[in-house]
Amino acid sequence: MQLTACEPSAMSEAVVMEPPQAGGFLGSCGAGESESSEEESTGEKEEEATAQDAAPSSTKTEAATEVQSPGAQLANAQRPDSLSVPAAAELHLWTTQGDGEVKLRIGDSGVAAETPLTVDQMFAAAAERFSDFTALGWKDGEQQKTLTYKEYYQACRTAAKSFLRLGLERYHGVGILGFNSAEWFIADIGAILAGGFAVGIYTTNSSEACHYVAENSKANIIVVENHKQLQKILQIEDRLPHLKAIIQYKDALKEKRPNLYSWAEFMELGRNDPDGPLDAIISSQKPNQCCTLIYTSGTTGQPKGVMLSHDNITWTALSTGKHVHLKDATQSQEVVVSYLPLSHIAAQMVDIWVTMRVGGATYFAQPDALKGSLVNTLKEVRPTAFMGVPRVWEKMQEKMKSVGAKSSAVRRKVAAWAKDVGLQTNLTKMNQNAEAGRAPFSYQIAKKLVFKKVRKALGLDRCNKCYTGAAPITKDTLEFFLSLDIPLYELYGMSETTGPHTISTPEAFKLTSCGKEIPGCKTKLHNPDEEGNREICFWGRHIFMGYLNMLDKTQEAIDKDGWLHSGDLGKHDESGFLFITGRIKELIITAGGENIPPVPIEDEVKKAVPLISNAMLIGDKRKFLTMLLTIKCQVNAETADPVDELSPEAVEFCKKLGSNATRVSEIAGGRDRAVHAAIQEGINKVNEKATSNAQRIQKWIVLDRDFSVGGGELGPTMKLKRPVVLKMYKDPIENLYKETLTPLTQDNPLPPK
Repeated sequence: MQLTACEPSAMSEAVVMEPPQAGGFLGSCGAGESESSEEESTGEKEEEATAQDAAPSSTKTEAATEVQSPGAQLANAQRPDSLSVPAAAELHLWTTQGDGEVKLRIGDSGVAAETPLTVDQMFAAAAERFSDFTALGWKDGEQQKTLTYKEYYQACRTAAKSFLRLGLERYHGVGILGFNSAEWFIADIGAILAGGFAVGIYTTNSSEACHYVAENSKANIIVVENHKQLQKILQIEDRLPHLKAIIQYKDALKEKRPNLYSWAEFMELGRNDPDGPLDAIISSQKPNQCCTLIYTSGTTGQPKGVMLSHDNITWTALSTGKHVHLKDATQSQEVVVSYLPLSHIAAQMVDIWVTMRVGGATYFAQPDALKGSLVNTLKEVRPTAFMGVPRVWEKMQEKMKSVGAKSSAVRRKVAAWAKDVGLQTNLTKMNQNAEAGRAPFSYQIAKKLVFKKVRKALGLDRCNKCYTGAAPITKDTLEFFLSLDIPLYELYGMSETTGPHTISTPEAFKLTSCGKEIPGCKTKLHNPDEEGNREICFWGRHIFMGYLNMLDKTQEAIDKDGWLHSGDLGKHDESGFLFITGRIKELIITAGGENIPPVPIEDEVKKAVPLISNAMLIGDKRKFLTMLLTIKCQVNAETADPVDELSPEAVEFCKKLGSNATRVSEIAGGRDRAVHAAIQEGINKVNEKATSNAQRIQKWIVLDRDFSVGGGELGPTMKLKRPVVLKMYKDPIENLYKETLTPLTQDNPLPPK
């Protein structure tokens, strides 16, 4: 699908035609986010940036907190005189200024040469073309409600006018703190249309973490979901000098306060205001200006504000839709379910922007989706495309294994036969190309007896595009779903690449690979070693503008030639598929100088011991490797926090060992001899595969509690926060190293099995 709209003036100048020659092999690969291990800088860098940045510093003064008149809004619609528009020659590929502009990486042919669009241009075209198609859907009690594209666009314009009425200033943030909903989308897009920054805030953030994001983005307005989230903002509002209003979009307000509005009150504020002031702001926006801030989750320091331009969003949505062959709504409407945190770019791209580009429908899951209700929504909505972080797929896998274990012997035998047929058929198809060969007759029988029923039970019977990203996924989970005829296509990218850089597709799919680039993007491997492993670097119109007010971090990420350095290690195979082999900042460098990527070893341990939910390898600057382990357990339905009770799968595993353990506390610390022996046996198997003695795990401990988002060990996308875990479990780790072991040698072999 191609959307056309008038190109903003001067944009034809703001281009660069081609990337510099890559120093390595150019080829193609879950959408994660960039993090660095050192302490993040939180200070503003305007003075340092003056010499090299793409736009001059803002000299705007803060407006008064009272409600503005339409006349004042019109004045704000014009770019201040002090913010002169730089000539094309002055534009750079990056900036750290919120009001800056960048040179776009426009190519000379194909998707890379598409006309740049603002968010409003893309949305207005979609609203006109898909006017009466369902855009958003949700359940209000038992009642299903929807918005058409025409209604959706008008609601966003109304929200934009209401934001202006509340005093939203150009290049200031609108923070959004709450679970996915139509109001979240409308607030996000309304903020962009009004000339502000859409700023998602993780719902798991503490009040102090919320304060950092709100202050850093100079948030004029914060939109919260409910009373619980409101309390976080009320605790810090006195320390937010830019804050003018708070809006609560769910539930009735429990108290009346100045500048606190219900969603209905908010939407009424600007409903009858004239369109002129808003239209003036919209018409002044350019594709190479910032419209959205994505804050990294801060797994290694203070979060960084990733500045995304209009073109970053609209172009990435176009290229991604083409790459994965999404259908235009006029042919057959795509349907997605929104449940992943919208403060993360992966969820925004799938749920809002890519879907909008093709006229798809987004249905919202319930707030307790990740606590168990997601599958109910999937069965009701029956999406055509579905994105899950690895933990979501792992939970589905665990649930299906638990149910399967309780089935009759005959059913278990049929399922095992079907899974074997499914895996072999799909592996053959994968290796010979998706278009080659005909599936055997046994596959057709297995599909009828098992695969169709499994898909229906999961709500994925219409879904031919199942994706995984944001964190590494184990080969075991990939093979499990492949055996059920549900190939999981890996995404790879960062917040800094507006989400996807590479995506696997049915036509280009290899197990554990994250595929090839979306059209118009390029990859190079920086200084590859003999095995082809080296840092992955990106080029394309999806590359972010820079980190807000962080000159040093921006220059670390984008080199002098404009390539974005991912911090990830990877290699290409002979067909150009990209494989992630580790992360530079995660590399363990032992006291002996050996470089060890932890993730492959951790994955092997979880595969060898199905009882293990999380494994973290330790050994940086140490004489040998140790490991922290957690056990699969059940979670509190209300808080999603892990509890002491083992998961059904874990209980079954223990029974097979002759253990009667039903709680984590009965296993942790080596309390259960049978389980302890089984874990050691699994560790021994992993050690036998080690390429060197330095890569063998010599000591390990089972912790009393599983890792979780609420506990702080995992980020919002279930990514392990290694520095946090090291700090939290400092004492148990030090105890592991108190009794020093001699590294394993021929004279000191593995312990007997």
